[in-house]
Amino acid sequence: MSQTQIPILDLKPQYQAIKAEIQAAVNQVLESGQFVLGAVVQQFEAEAAAYLEVKHAIGVNSGTDALMIGLRALGIGPGDEVITTPFSFFATAESISNLGAKPVFADIDPQTFNLDPQQIRAKITPQTKAIMPVHLYGNPAAMAQIVEIAAEHNLELIEDCAQAFGAVYKGDCTGCQQTCTDSVRQTLMGQRVGTIGKVGAFSFFPTKNLGAYGDGGLITTDDDEIAELCQMLRVHGSKERYRNQMLGYNSRLDALQAAILQVKLRYVDTWNQQRRQVAKTYSQLLSDVDGVITPTLSDGHVFHQYTIRILDAQRDRVKQALAEQGISTMIYYPVPQDRLPIYEGQYSINPNSQALADQVLSLPIWPELALSQVKKIAQAIAESLAN
Repeated sequence: MSQTQIPILDLKPQYQAIKAEIQAAVNQVLESGQFVLGAVVQQFEAEAAAYLEVKHAIGVNSGTDALMIGLRALGIGPGDEVITTPFSFFATAESISNLGAKPVFADIDPQTFNLDPQQIRAKITPQTKAIMPVHLYGNPAAMAQIVEIAAEHNLELIEDCAQAFGAVYKGDCTGCQQTCTDSVRQTLMGQRVGTIGKVGAFSFFPTKNLGAYGDGGLITTDDDEIAELCQMLRVHGSKERYRNQMLGYNSRLDALQAAILQVKLRYVDTWNQQRRQVAKTYSQLLSDVDGVITPTLSDGHVFHQYTIRILDAQRDRVKQALAEQGISTMIYYPVPQDRLPIYEGQYSINPNSQALADQVLSLPIWPELALSQVKKIAQAIAESLAN
C-alpha cells in the first residue's frame, strides 16, 4: 500500500495560520493559574452564545456529556423513549441509554443522511418523551417538520450538533421530499443549529469544524431553568460547593481549551465557507461519474464531512484503490447504531440506514485542502469505477 499522501484531515495548516494567537492565549491561561472553569471559560461561553444567538451556552468536557446532561436537564430518564437516527456515532444513542431511557430509531432520508420526519411520526408511542435529530456531516436536519411533530405531540427537542458548529437552517427544500407549514419554516430560516430545539449539544473534539486541542463540549438553551440545571449537573449537582442537591457529573470545560476555542471562534465562519467551496468542487468534478451520488449542497451545510455514496457494492473496492494511491478515506458509519452488538436483537432494520452503511465514503476535507488535491481525489474515484 502506498504511503498516505492525502490524509482524511490535516490540522497543521490551520494551526500554523493562527499559531501566534493560540500561543498567546495559552500563555495567558498558564500565567493566570486558573485552569478549570473560571473567567476564560465564562468569556468563551458568552462569545459562543452571542455567535449562536442563544441565551445560554454552558461549557462541558465533551460532546457526549453535552448530550447526556442536556437530556437529564429535560427530565429524560428510565422508562422514557427518545426518537433519534440510527445513522450516527454511538454517542447519540449511548447518551440516551446511559440515562436508563430507550433510544428509538427512525429511518433516514437517503438524500440528506438525516432523520426522515415521516419515519419519526411512525415511531411515536405513549412512552415517547423527546426527539433527538442529528445534523449529520454538518447538514441541518429537516427542523421545520421536526419542530411541528414535537409541538403536536408535546415532545422535548434536543439537537445533536456534534458535527455542525456554525451550520444554519435554510429550509428543507434542498434534497427534502417532505412538506411543512410555511410559517414554521420561515420562522426558523436563518437560525443556527443548536438554537431551534430546547437544548443543543456541541462537540469540540479536535477534528470538528470548531475543534479544541483536547476534548470539550457545549450545551445551548434559551431556557433559564434548563441552563441552571446544566450548570449544576456539570459540577456534581451543586450550585454551591459542598451543598450538592442532586447526583451530577464532573464535566467542566477547562480554561486552556476555552482559550483556544475563543481564538478559533473568530475564524469558524471563514473555515466553514472554505469547506463549502471544497464540497462544491468535489460535486462538480464527480457529477458525471457513474455509480457515485454526491451529497446535498446548501448554503447552511458546513461539511464536517464530504460523504459520497458509491453504488453497486463498489465502495470497498474504491476505498482500497484510493488507499493504494495514498489517499485516505473513512466510512462514517459502517454499522448503524441499531445494528451494534449492544443492541443486538432489539430493533428491526431501518432499510435506508442499512443501505447507506454499505455505500457511504467520506473523502478528505479541511478548509485549506488544495484544488490540486481535490482534483486528484476525484480523478482517482472516476478511474477506479471506470476500471
